[in-house]
Amino acid sequence: MHLRVENISFSYQEEKKILDNINLHVEKGELVGIIGPNGSGKSTILKNIYRVLKPDEGAVFLDDEAVYQMHVKKAATKLGVVGQENSIPFDFTVGDIVAMGRGPHKGLLESDTEEDQRIVMNALKQVDLEHLIYQDYRQLSGGEKQRVIIARVLAQQTDFLILDEPTNHLDIHHQLQIFDLVKNIGVTVLAAIHDLNLAALYCDRIYLLKDGKLVTAGTPETVLTEKNIGDVFGIHTDIMIHPITKKVSITYLPESLAETEE
Repeated sequence: MHLRVENISFSYQEEKKILDNINLHVEKGELVGIIGPNGSGKSTILKNIYRVLKPDEGAVFLDDEAVYQMHVKKAATKLGVVGQENSIPFDFTVGDIVAMGRGPHKGLLESDTEEDQRIVMNALKQVDLEHLIYQDYRQLSGGEKQRVIIARVLAQQTDFLILDEPTNHLDIHHQLQIFDLVKNIGVTVLAAIHDLNLAALYCDRIYLLKDGKLVTAGTPETVLTEKNIGDVFGIHTDIMIHPITKKVSITYLPESLAETEE
């Protein structure tokens, strides 16, 4: 499955444009990141793709089919979404939460079948949580909750996963755990990512935003340069290729230290 976003612009009522003529694409099997400062439009792009918001101009295509012309249920079988926070106010078990992912494939009052139960259990196995199937969701750790939400998306049996900064409230162990999981489950991913080093470590390609406009796009090595980060984020960095990961590694420099390096 591939995604194509063409000339998306968006604004809230009469305010200035939040997104200005955004173009991007994600090919099958890629993990593509969207990075930028707070307020740059990362989450807004994703919400325009998965139909929480509707663009003023432009279009979104999945496998060349216009997303906004799809029936809601069909779109839900093609796109799975994992957000920043996943608060569940009621008393649901882990199994209940994951089973919700079967909704797009079922009629309004249709009961779960043995096949649905098999799919739910398989999704939990993929995130290594099958032993918690009867656990109260609210009692889980933050990392476990995010894995449950990913399992729910897997139970939807979608081929395309959208991540809206899903790890920015987790400790580094759980951040790595979530991205390792997402990278290895064999789906196509578009993710808004807050941490530039995580983006460098896991993304095949990156889109860099500032003030709702696309600044540049490409591999982590071509996008995550000292100049680009300085221009967009207003900070000094020291950038190298890590000897173990062979990926871009970014060290942030305080102003006082950066001045002595100049």
